[in-house]
Amino acid sequence: MRNMDNEMQDEKVMAKLETKALKAKRPGFTDERYNETSYYIENGLRKVYPYYFTFTTFTKGRWVGEKILDVFAREFRAHPAEEYERCIRTGSLTVNYEKVDVDYRLKHNDLLANVVHRHEVPVTADPIAIIHMDEDVVVVNKPASIPVHPCGRYRHNTVVFILAKEYQLRNLRTIHRLDRLTSGLLLFGRTPKKARQMEQQIRNRQVQKEYVCRVEGEFPDEVVKISEPIEVVSYKIGVCKVSPKGKECSSTFHKLGYNPESNTSVVLCLPHSGRMHQIRVHLQYLGYPVVNDPLYNHTVFGPEKGKGGRIGKTDEELIRDLISIHNAENWLGMDGDSELSMFKPLFDDEDKVPSREPSPCENGGSPVQLQPPPPAPCPAAPLQLAAVASTKVTVATQTGHEAPDLVFKPERMSTDPHCYECKVKYRDPKPRDLVMYLHAWKYRGPGWSYETELPEWARVDWTESDAD
Repeated sequence: MRNMDNEMQDEKVMAKLETKALKAKRPGFTDERYNETSYYIENGLRKVYPYYFTFTTFTKGRWVGEKILDVFAREFRAHPAEEYERCIRTGSLTVNYEKVDVDYRLKHNDLLANVVHRHEVPVTADPIAIIHMDEDVVVVNKPASIPVHPCGRYRHNTVVFILAKEYQLRNLRTIHRLDRLTSGLLLFGRTPKKARQMEQQIRNRQVQKEYVCRVEGEFPDEVVKISEPIEVVSYKIGVCKVSPKGKECSSTFHKLGYNPESNTSVVLCLPHSGRMHQIRVHLQYLGYPVVNDPLYNHTVFGPEKGKGGRIGKTDEELIRDLISIHNAENWLGMDGDSELSMFKPLFDDEDKVPSREPSPCENGGSPVQLQPPPPAPCPAAPLQLAAVASTKVTVATQTGHEAPDLVFKPERMSTDPHCYECKVKYRDPKPRDLVMYLHAWKYRGPGWSYETELPEWARVDWTESDAD
């Protein structure tokens, strides 16, 4: 067993390698990053064995000249100042990969690195179905709850990591993205040329997108067209609203059916622009929010939930109220890194359930067990491809497949006596927490088209009881 100093040294090396890769503008990550941990399936969830990870960030202008401990106590409130003081004194929190004193004053371009024992959030264990693959593109059907790329509290539990680790599909270029809770079509380029070409098609509005959602209330029978501009209220927590100060934006909606039992409608959505949260914001404005949208279907936007743009508070008040209701990263489902999570993942207090049973990560006073070697890859197996509707499946490259553990294996669990999350058992998310009733159904561009199967909740006669 290696000691903590060796483990931290390895983390430094890996962080430097990854920095070099980013500077070279190469997509993907190093093999060391992919192999730093593995998955297991439990209660229908894909879980990640905890692992050591180095968060890094450069000194921000407003921090220059301040003591490092003061900055962490103020800016990163996931833990008390005493914990950051311990990290600085033990050398797990460094400046330019060098141990410093708690009174060290930050300088311009200082690189802060914090070695943490990282616990990722579970996502659905539903498989990522490959819709189409050739030498230029990979098209998948993304399950809800899985972010596209590493962000916030998600790293290995992301589409790009799962495709790389389990299907050996590495160095994929993201052409577009979907929100974490949104399911459906996701396109990746396998070559820089193809990725740029398809990005240009989307930018030039040569790609027609069709989404399906389930909304509250009886949607109008006639086709509804809306051209209200959308403004980003806060990039930090990912919130938008209809505003005359926003960018032009248009959407068309068609009702596919109404279910009087649940008072919900299934709606076809055609976004003609590509604004952040466009469909969700336009439906909120129309007064028919997505049934289980955790953000835009909420009275934090006012008693009418933002219908007609009637929010009744300033942007600053809206942001304040959103953060006060729930942890911004957890509840709002932030898909981008932020100062809130740069050095330590945050959790919603409601998800913290102290357990009377010993947590699988508690070491009970035994010596620290550092991350074990990753499991050996399974023998190469044919990639499971899903032919959907009229979409033709083309396989140009045979890939290997590394399956996750089907049961939890205690010997692969690492622990750290200083890790807060190791001492707390977190309740598994409920199925309703893992999905939003919004699905990217069909994409069509010059000379190509892809579509997925529709989820169960898209049936007009479907009710919430069917999900149980």
